[in-house]
Amino acid sequence: MFVDQVKIYVKGGDGGNGMVAFRREKYVPKGGPAGGDGGKGGDVVFVVDEGLRTLMDFRYQRHFKAAKGENGMSKNQHGRNAEDLIVKVPPGTVVIDDETKQVIADLTENGQRFVVAKGGRGGRGNTRFATPANPAPEIAENGEPGEERYVILELKLLADVGLVGFPSVGKSTLLSVVSAAKPKIADYHFTTLVPNLGVVETEDGRSFVMADLPGLIEGAHQGVGLGHQFLRHIERTRVIVHVIDMAAIEGRDPYEDYLVINEELKQYNLRLTERPQIIVANKMDMPNAEENLKAFKEKLQEYVPIFPISAITRQGLRDLLFAIADLLETTPEFPLHEVEEPAVQRVVYKLEKEAPAFTITRDSDGTFIVSGEKVEKLFKMTDFSREESIRRFARQLRAMGVDDALRERGAKDGDIVKLLDYEFEFID
Repeated sequence: MFVDQVKIYVKGGDGGNGMVAFRREKYVPKGGPAGGDGGKGGDVVFVVDEGLRTLMDFRYQRHFKAAKGENGMSKNQHGRNAEDLIVKVPPGTVVIDDETKQVIADLTENGQRFVVAKGGRGGRGNTRFATPANPAPEIAENGEPGEERYVILELKLLADVGLVGFPSVGKSTLLSVVSAAKPKIADYHFTTLVPNLGVVETEDGRSFVMADLPGLIEGAHQGVGLGHQFLRHIERTRVIVHVIDMAAIEGRDPYEDYLVINEELKQYNLRLTERPQIIVANKMDMPNAEENLKAFKEKLQEYVPIFPISAITRQGLRDLLFAIADLLETTPEFPLHEVEEPAVQRVVYKLEKEAPAFTITRDSDGTFIVSGEKVEKLFKMTDFSREESIRRFARQLRAMGVDDALRERGAKDGDIVKLLDYEFEFID
């Protein structure tokens, strides 16, 4: 089974909780604070493994959660940081954020790493909150929640050369005679259900990777036939080899075949028209092939190199492989996506409004609902089992303007305010 697209859930580990603890020391209030910080949660890290060829493993496991950091301990002992969760992916994997549909990583090289979900920082122990006015605080933070998101993984095969064309034009046969690949070959359409890769070596020692992609038909870019599932793999190839049945065994016009396939590539991704293309006139050992090739050349308006071959008799293969190898030497790699490099330090000033720290809505029963990423994170990091922590949380909300915003919305003494799954009473 070939799997080349999958949606998975990833979550970084939560940070460990800070601790409230005190040491015994003469003349020091309550012995002085001695609560350690929590450890950092583990990251979810994608690592490219060149031994993998498909996303098959993700069919059986689609949730990946990193471990939580260790909680802080007494005597100012900090909790241990959690280990990262390593997830292996095949080379050629594109990572897309499911919510924004933006490409966030393009993983192509063996050993390449990408942190897809960061772990939360550890909560601070009460030692961190000691001040001259409050030398023995009973405040500690819970760990920060780890980053979580749904991502789509798309595999785009890393091949130098892609074989395209209608079904049953001889793509699989060609790959089988020029490489050690053993694709399924039979006398019916869509014999090839998954892309096949083969390493081709020329007589002068040059080598390249060739991919036999399932047959395209008219309308493939809209989902017709099988080709639409595998059009993404053509994006990686540097040279497109267009295989055409010049004997017209199925009664189609070879030139029409050429136009239809090129239109499908153009409709799927306009940039594919930038790829250099070689036309392979296959099945030249069959009757009428010579006449069809002559008519094809007369109709062809632009210059595209044409190589008459017979994959069965191996006629013309040597010149074809040399031409492909020569073309690869002069063809650069085409960038697929503009992915921001985290290593490059830039300062960019944008006139964009900062997302609000919180929003207030009203439920049908009159309850005020407070939501927002910043206020929810504060709530999760507050230890509500201690009075001082609760008072600190109330001060933070007041500083953010939540109290004033509730009054503006008409909140009065005794009204219910809801934050996540918890309810509070508004006191003016």
